[in-house]
Amino acid sequence: MDIRQLRYFVQIIECGSLSKASRQLHVAQPALSQQLSKLEDLVGKPLLLRSSKGVRPTENGLALYHHARFLLRQLDQAVTIARSQAGEVQGMVTVGLPATTVAAIGLTLVQRIRERYPSILLNVVEGMSGHIGQLMRLGQLDLSVLFGDDVSPDLSTEPLLVEELFLMVPEHSRFVRKGLTSITIAEASAIPLILPTGSHGLRQRIAAEFASRSLSTNVVAEIDSLALLMNCVYNEIGATIKPMGAVMQEGARGRSWRSLSISDAHFRRRNFLYSLPPDRLTTAAAVVASEIKETARELVESKTWPGFEAIVTSARGREAAPA
Repeated sequence: MDIRQLRYFVQIIECGSLSKASRQLHVAQPALSQQLSKLEDLVGKPLLLRSSKGVRPTENGLALYHHARFLLRQLDQAVTIARSQAGEVQGMVTVGLPATTVAAIGLTLVQRIRERYPSILLNVVEGMSGHIGQLMRLGQLDLSVLFGDDVSPDLSTEPLLVEELFLMVPEHSRFVRKGLTSITIAEASAIPLILPTGSHGLRQRIAAEFASRSLSTNVVAEIDSLALLMNCVYNEIGATIKPMGAVMQEGARGRSWRSLSISDAHFRRRNFLYSLPPDRLTTAAAVVASEIKETARELVESKTWPGFEAIVTSARGREAAPA
């Protein structure tokens, strides 16, 4: 199998048409079609479904696409390592982070990698946790931070930290009287809330907590964009329930916030660091994983921001409730 055929095939899938892939690759379309035919002959099965709207992979084509992407990434990283100076850690590392995690540790992580490992190209993908989890399962990310430890048994998982969830309003909010530092869950249920959509893990976590008290949420808007959601909260369309990461960059924008603890509910969210299995993890990715853990540890221990705790494990290695 020609590695060039795999590169062409991956580009065709990602472009959705041969003509677009031809332009991206700077290869004439007839030559591209010829290479695709050779690949299909080698596999012995059709790889694409063609229509007037473009192309899409067959079931076999989709399986080949996911493996081809991983193989091409590994090949590119192998070439990078071969070209590197002795002892120098090089390569591209792709990390998937939810938006609030980006706000909490993203800047610090990028700065650390740039200062300590300038030959590592850090590629940060921000998205909803469900999307990040899917990319991780497909092998399109080296590392990710997710909010459960059951995304895939084929991946390595380590506890990272625990986040407290707060009711968040701007300093000038009319929804919560001044001076309060905490609120009950019943009081929170009476406040107009702006929350992520129902498919979002955080929304499900909030809904379950309210339902356990036979309380409903007064949701006035559903928004999956963190930036837009916080803009709406700041303009007093409603309050929200988020971890502290949601407001950690807000001071730089000149905006002041109040983060009220939920006094009668254990509102916590666990964060886990996912990585490819050790036999597929590059040296550069292992280095970045170590820096993510160190960044999270410093965030917890510094106490600069409230609401971050270590995940405590028992002597047998089992996770225990945080202190």
